Amino acid sequence: MRLFETSLNTLSARDRDAWRALAAPGGCLISPYLLPEFADLVDSERGDVRVVIAEENAAPVGYFACHAGADGVIRPAGAPLSDYQGFAARPGLQVGERELLETLGAHALVYDNWTGPAPGKVRVREGSQIIDLSGGSQAWLEARRALHRSHFKKMDQRARKAEREFGPVRVVFGDPLGERYEALKAWKSAQYRASGLLDLFEVDWIEGVFARTAARAFGPFRGLVASLYLGEELAAVEMGLVAGGVYHSWIPAYDPRFACVSPGLLLLNGIIDQAGSLGLTRIDLGKGEQDYKKYYADYAAPLSAGRALRPGMAAAGAGFWSLAEAASAILPEPLASAPLKLRRRWSHTAAAEPDLTGRVRRMAGAVANAPRRLAAAG
Repeated sequence: MRLFETSLNTLSARDRDAWRALAAPGGCLISPYLLPEFADLVDSERGDVRVVIAEENAAPVGYFACHAGADGVIRPAGAPLSDYQGFAARPGLQVGERELLETLGAHALVYDNWTGPAPGKVRVREGSQIIDLSGGSQAWLEARRALHRSHFKKMDQRARKAEREFGPVRVVFGDPLGERYEALKAWKSAQYRASGLLDLFEVDWIEGVFARTAARAFGPFRGLVASLYLGEELAAVEMGLVAGGVYHSWIPAYDPRFACVSPGLLLLNGIIDQAGSLGLTRIDLGKGEQDYKKYYADYAAPLSAGRALRPGMAAAGAGFWSLAEAASAILPEPLASAPLKLRRRWSHTAAAEPDLTGRVRRMAGAVANAPRRLAAAG
């Protein structure tokens, strides 16, 4: 097998067709994030997406879109936004970590959501939770009600409560004026700030990718903005990616005033109900152990988080973090979890901010705001 890399904008139409075919083995798309159109979306804001092509017998067998940073670290294209990462490839393709790093002249690869055989050392294995609607929404709902009768009965009660207290419940798709996206942005930013997480909407290229997605309402690869209204009030908005019959839920948020009726779940139920008219056969809820997912997910698509390293400073840095986490295990909380939280925050920030100055500035802001958040939580 031979690996070589090129810039995204030099790929031929033939390469793009081969990439799309590899992203959908047997005609079933793995995820919209593995398509060249997602790489295009990211590159339109960052301009630095590279593509590694794996070839056997002069034929392409895999494509991997990534960022090769000035710090010598490779990150999958769109990280930390990309909920699926890795090669769109022939099933079972295993790419050597050393060859991959040498091809890009890098000393480390860091990933959070790798699909397929993962290079290097895997730290965490999780699953992206999938709703399978291939048999139709009505058949799916009947089956889930039989499995989780109490949950769906509770959702029926909350829908009736919402109608009594706020007005008719309706789900609307699209956002021609952009006001629903702006509401989503405001609610989600407030949520990020309250939890102490990095506000992704404050990072210019990320906000640009989200805004482009919200405005991209047509075509085989598009964004979907779904909104829940209670009476005349906008109560919840969710935005995701659609391609190949797959809807990947990406950014959901709701108005806290309506929390008592679970507006996010009412909206999800509405999307499921209308899936047929939207051409959807699968809804991907992403990773995470949120309690509601057990009532909706039919299965989980395996994803890995980890890293591949060449000997040198990157390996030494990784060893430092591992040693700090091991030493902290003997300390009481909150000190015991501090190194892990700090590493996660740094990893998230490093993916979002391409340059060191921006990373340091955002980490300094997070550290400075930590006492205020802790006091508010207490």
